[in-house]
Amino acid sequence: MRLLLSLLVAAGCVMSAPAFALDAPASPPGEKPLKNFVTSVETDGSITFRLFAPSAKAVSVGLGARDPIAMQKSDDGTWSAKTEVLKPDLYEYYFNIDGFRSIDTGTNAPKPQRHVNTSLILVPGSILDIRKVPHGDLRLVTLHSKALNSERQMYVYTPPGYNAASKPLPVLYLYHGFGDTVGSWVAQGRAPQILDNLLAEKKIEPMIVVIPDTETDVPDAIAENMPASDIRKVFFPANAEAADRELVEDLIPYMKQHYRVRNDADGRAVAGLSQGGYQALVSGLSHLGTFAWVATFSGVSTVSSPNKAVDAALNEPEKINKALRNFTVTVGSRDDVVGKDVTGLKATLEEKKIKHEYHEYPELQHEMAVWRPSLVAFLEKVFKK
Repeated sequence: MRLLLSLLVAAGCVMSAPAFALDAPASPPGEKPLKNFVTSVETDGSITFRLFAPSAKAVSVGLGARDPIAMQKSDDGTWSAKTEVLKPDLYEYYFNIDGFRSIDTGTNAPKPQRHVNTSLILVPGSILDIRKVPHGDLRLVTLHSKALNSERQMYVYTPPGYNAASKPLPVLYLYHGFGDTVGSWVAQGRAPQILDNLLAEKKIEPMIVVIPDTETDVPDAIAENMPASDIRKVFFPANAEAADRELVEDLIPYMKQHYRVRNDADGRAVAGLSQGGYQALVSGLSHLGTFAWVATFSGVSTVSSPNKAVDAALNEPEKINKALRNFTVTVGSRDDVVGKDVTGLKATLEEKKIKHEYHEYPELQHEMAVWRPSLVAFLEKVFKK
């Protein structure tokens, strides 16, 4: 057992800092338990970050939007830093090891991304916890997208008791952000836990939630092939058009065929964060007879990413007001990524007297601390009479 642990930890060291000398100690000293060398959440809600990197010269930890926290090295080669007591939440962090950014190889919770460089850690005590309540089912569905001519995956959440349900349920299509994956709303957004807990508290209506992959990877919309200057004006519009075709031509029909779902606009919602918020805007406003509930959380807008269908819809405010039961826009007050996009969208909605709900989260940036509460608030409104 000790040999196995030594090999595992040794592998972690090589992965997190490949520039280390090959003759560095292969594993932590054998007289201490492994927990002394890995990150942990303390009983008071603080976090002790640990990394076994005996050959490193300097290590720090980046925790969310904070300034990096310098870590101190002990005689056994372990670097550590302890935070103050933190509020219950899911936090993002990474290690900077002599200039090399690394996930925490001592844990098993990397943030789902197309290019993984961040880890996740849960401080328990919030709606994000797995509680002793009835649990819904989460399935990873693979299907052929005719619109994209490719094999695609999406998560489908069905509420507790769905198999015994006698009536069709409403559906929320929930999109992730730029650079993330189909697993982001699941692992980082904690959508299944949020849904289970809100349903147990009877704060939301039973619903099915579909989590598609926002990235389509069609030939003219592969982010890795584009310079950063083209992402907003070229990639986002092209990708959104492709994802919208997939939604209308493949995903909605698939759900009709394989699940008991409502087939009316009042029973269908679309929402998303960041790039996914742009997708919700594009699909929601392009198909006013298909969706009656639209939400964009810190979403990109046509201020930076043009879309003729969205602009055309915004120029017919009466149609939007008649079609949508709820149009939600949220953002962090310090969001310097899409702040101008949201400000511009809000100004347009106010100028044209388009009914909407707007919420700004004080002192927060472009982060999950905005998007998870935004999801909770939207879930508590959607599909209610």
